[in-house]
Amino acid sequence: MDLEADSTWVVLLAVVLGALGSLKWILKKVNWWLYETKLGEIQYSLPPGDLGWPFIGNMWSFLKAFKSTDPDSFMRNFVARYGGGGVYKALMFGNPSILVTTPETCRKVLTDDEAFQPGWPKSTEELIGKKSFVSISHEEHKRLRRITSTPLNGHEALSQYISYIEENVIYALDEWASMTEIEFLTQLRKLTFKIIMHIFLGSESISVMDDLEKEYTSLNYGVRSMVINFPGFAYHKALKARKNLVAVFQLIVNERRNRRKDESRTKKDMMDALLAVEDENGRKLSDEEIIDILLMYLNAGHESSTYTTMWATIFLQAHPEYLKKAKKEQEEILKRRPPTQKGLMLKETREMKFLSPIDNYFNVIDETLRLVTFSFALFREAKVDINLDGYVIPKGWKVLTWYRSVHLDLEIYPNPMEFNPSRWDNHTTKAGTFLPFGAGSRFCPGKDLAKLEISIFLHDFLLKYQLERLNPESKVMYLPHPRPKDNCLARIKKIPSMSTDP
Repeated sequence: MDLEADSTWVVLLAVVLGALGSLKWILKKVNWWLYETKLGEIQYSLPPGDLGWPFIGNMWSFLKAFKSTDPDSFMRNFVARYGGGGVYKALMFGNPSILVTTPETCRKVLTDDEAFQPGWPKSTEELIGKKSFVSISHEEHKRLRRITSTPLNGHEALSQYISYIEENVIYALDEWASMTEIEFLTQLRKLTFKIIMHIFLGSESISVMDDLEKEYTSLNYGVRSMVINFPGFAYHKALKARKNLVAVFQLIVNERRNRRKDESRTKKDMMDALLAVEDENGRKLSDEEIIDILLMYLNAGHESSTYTTMWATIFLQAHPEYLKKAKKEQEEILKRRPPTQKGLMLKETREMKFLSPIDNYFNVIDETLRLVTFSFALFREAKVDINLDGYVIPKGWKVLTWYRSVHLDLEIYPNPMEFNPSRWDNHTTKAGTFLPFGAGSRFCPGKDLAKLEISIFLHDFLLKYQLERLNPESKVMYLPHPRPKDNCLARIKKIPSMSTDP
């Protein structure tokens, strides 16, 4: 009887395991049936990979990796399973996608505007705005970029911001040094947001700045999230933040339109440029277009510089040999400065050959950009069927240029996880191997301004202050951007000023 019962249980177990195995096989085929079978013969020219589980695709493994201490395990899994070709198929952010991880393929995707257009996740388009640069056509992008990049680039534009930036950096550092402890990342975010608000909105920025900065923090946690509009999820909270941001910007636009009727207004900023611009047919930008462009620029204009400044400070403080070299460079700038000069000049930032990558010098700041890789990927979409590296990318499929794989490739950058600014001294940078600001026609227009902000902060910080982290072993979070879990809880301490004796 017992033998008979045991045999029954064995049979039942075998049936259950068989059923589960069959169910798993069926589930793994759902996305193949939904996305690949309709391609016809093209499906046999797709790169290796898999589309993961129904609907969620590969997002579970992506989130698992990026919420761990080893985000690069996600891509290593593809390499282990499908080889090191550097091009893989996956289902990411709800879309069939191609992941490209080599300099050559990344550069091709980012520079070929005939074949590729922006392909950001739905969450990004909805939150940043359908009239912002993340969604508009190539021709419209060229026109608006030409208008909006003028106040952010060039010698004249950058020169007029230096005194304002340094004045606020000096004030912030002095204030932080008087506090028992601070969240360094949080305070930096407030500082950089104040700067970008001033550049874009002038005097209107003061009264609404704190409220807007908090909303932007919520917004950023949703731009790479799953589109789940339900309380408790990041996307739901980010949508509410966008609604609040749009309401504030609408009030500012309305007020500025009324103020522009006053012909005595002479000082112009980005808001004035957006209100004044018109196309060849005399059409002006709508309020929706202006608001989405502002929302995008204000977001991008402070997030990347905030995180890069924080990590550059952390890395320098953790590497005394580089800290000493960077500090000495800033002291030499002071020694050469005429007694009558007050504050940093643009020409002096050009002398920061170890600290700053302005004018294509590659050292501390670019090493930070490489190692941290602020954005793990950029998103594009194939406009037509494209042959890439021996494979076909179907029309409508998303393409993710995976920066982390490029910037941490040990064949390009030996010991890639090591912070080593000196690696750039004898390094020949090949096209596609360094992409922190993208490439091609959609190359980040605020690159020079961001680097200038970081350079000015580090200049004043290195001369008079040091960072003491309270939790130096704090776990690093990688979404939405790499940061210490405690937001770099620290003390800012004043140090003796350099001696002026010969």
